[in-house]
Amino acid sequence: MTSFRDLFHTFGKIGLLSFGGPAAQIALMHRVLVDERKWLTEKDYLSALSFCMLLPGPEAMQLATWSGWRLRGTLGGLIAGLLFVLPGAAVVLALAMIYAAYGTLPVVQAVFSGVQAAVAVIVIEALLRVGKRALKGRAALVLAALAFLALFLFDAPFPAVILIAGLWGYASAPNSSAAGEAGPRPPAPALRGTLGTIALWSVIWLAPLALLWLTEGGILTEIGAFFAKLAILTFGGAYAVLAWMAQAVVEEKGWLTLPQMMDGLGLAETTPGPLILVTEFVGYMAAHREGGWLLGVAGAAVTLWVTFVPSFLMIFAGAPWIARITADPRLAGALAAIMAAVVGVIANLALWFAAHVFFARIGRAALGPADLIAPDLTSFRPGLAALALLAGWLLLRRHMPLPLVLLIAAGAGLALHLAGLGAPLRP
Repeated sequence: MTSFRDLFHTFGKIGLLSFGGPAAQIALMHRVLVDERKWLTEKDYLSALSFCMLLPGPEAMQLATWSGWRLRGTLGGLIAGLLFVLPGAAVVLALAMIYAAYGTLPVVQAVFSGVQAAVAVIVIEALLRVGKRALKGRAALVLAALAFLALFLFDAPFPAVILIAGLWGYASAPNSSAAGEAGPRPPAPALRGTLGTIALWSVIWLAPLALLWLTEGGILTEIGAFFAKLAILTFGGAYAVLAWMAQAVVEEKGWLTLPQMMDGLGLAETTPGPLILVTEFVGYMAAHREGGWLLGVAGAAVTLWVTFVPSFLMIFAGAPWIARITADPRLAGALAAIMAAVVGVIANLALWFAAHVFFARIGRAALGPADLIAPDLTSFRPGLAALALLAGWLLLRRHMPLPLVLLIAAGAGLALHLAGLGAPLRP
């Protein structure tokens, strides 16, 4: 049996080295847990990965939690999941505190103007990566196009787009008998135990939020409620919800400016752990705006709690069901449809980010029933556009590591500012 000491050491190492997004993180865990340690079999690892991809939330963190659970039960799952998240969370908090203190300095703004140009390219790279994996066949292409048009032209709610895609995929997939499934499906675990786990972890997740509502009722409660809702909607990874989150926190709630949102994404891209840690940056900045750094730390803590506790809930409740769930072709069809729709969602995000980076002024234009963004062409920023082309060449053609691309972009943004050829992206 794997000792807790070995578990702590191994997942601590994984947590510190988990750069590069979910694909790199999943590959790292596979190499360590399956190839090197031989703690898990290939079949079990891939089955668990398929299950985690069905869930909302960060699949790499959930896979780490499942791995710890499989090795040493609930405590093992907690150790593995926490060690996957906490190193990156500590770095993001430190960077958020530095950013809140010094981010308004002109030199710092110039550096982050370069980061923002690179972020626009990073989202395009994510679009290409997810599209290559998800767009298999004409139906998937149609779903992606419809999702993009629904969001870009009609500002459709992101949850509705994902829900409709999932329902369509579930309904249109062949059932078990039609798919020619060999043999009976695995038996279902005891339902009573699953319901008990769901009840326990639901209380753990929501009780602090209820306590905040009763005692504080202010910005921390608002942050907790918003990110609790976001936690159950993050199908397809962080990029899938970034446009919706950015629109909500920038335009509706006024917690951040759009350049600050993009700066936070750039910072999260350079740290270990899941990209959804960008929510911690948002939580800190929103609370800091109301009451300084101490309230900001509380906002970051609330955000982390409501964002990641649901992943523990879903893994501990669902892990005994993995063999049965992953054998259901209808659920596989729902996942495939959701992933296809996510390509359209990320395409909308890429266009939205690019417009706000490369143009200083963005308006709206009505076209019949459609309502779409309309950049002011006279406000085009050629320096940042050239910087984005440089970042795209480095990332997509030279395949440089993402942190290095962001560092080069930041330096180029500063150089543009010092040469008087570029301006930081600020209102």
